[in-house]
Amino acid sequence: MNHNSIINRIVVFAPHPDDDILGCGGSLAGHIEKGHIVKIVYLTSGESGSIEIGKAALGGLREVEARSAARILGVEQTDFLRWPDGYLTVQREYLRQLTSLIRAEKPHRVYLPHSQDAVSDHLVTHQLVMEAIRRAAGPWYQECPGGEPWTVATVLGYEVWTPIAAPGIAIDISAFMDRKLAALREHQSQLIGYAYDEAITGLNRYRAVMNSRCQYCECFQLLKITSLMDQPAYD
Repeated sequence: MNHNSIINRIVVFAPHPDDDILGCGGSLAGHIEKGHIVKIVYLTSGESGSIEIGKAALGGLREVEARSAARILGVEQTDFLRWPDGYLTVQREYLRQLTSLIRAEKPHRVYLPHSQDAVSDHLVTHQLVMEAIRRAAGPWYQECPGGEPWTVATVLGYEVWTPIAAPGIAIDISAFMDRKLAALREHQSQLIGYAYDEAITGLNRYRAVMNSRCQYCECFQLLKITSLMDQPAYD
């Protein structure tokens, strides 16, 4: 694998369908614009996200919504692990699967929920992925297939329910805000109850005003960066 193919591989870990769009949808559109390879991994299918639609039906519906939303951003690769929505825990089998996935995908950059998110599934996703990243890098855990050990160069934590107290990076998404909102609006099963599109527009606008001169920003917790030469935006 050549250097360019390494630095252009992005993997996003989302606890539920729509978390990826809310937290880093604009940045993902930017990656696609640059020709980067993006894959979104959904730990659950969000089947507990309604008291009116049965879990099996809702899980299927939300997967359809997630694929449609990803395509609007230009992302073709999606993976649904279908772990139980609302009941994620740090456990051996989940760590094994995530470690194997990271070794197989060999991403240069990973996006995941930040470390202080108040939603349980989001926090557990953070803990699981960070530990899997650590495990994937070392010459251990032979029970985790997927190839040779792999070190992720850059890890960024995105914000959804709980804003980041002290963001480490602000990325200008002004050129992609319309696309982000169009993708989010594919998640109609969730927008019925909450105006997430209005909430994220306000947050991204606030981040822009407070961190730069652009119109909209996504902010991230800087969890890992291998080199000061590594660029936090799309390059």
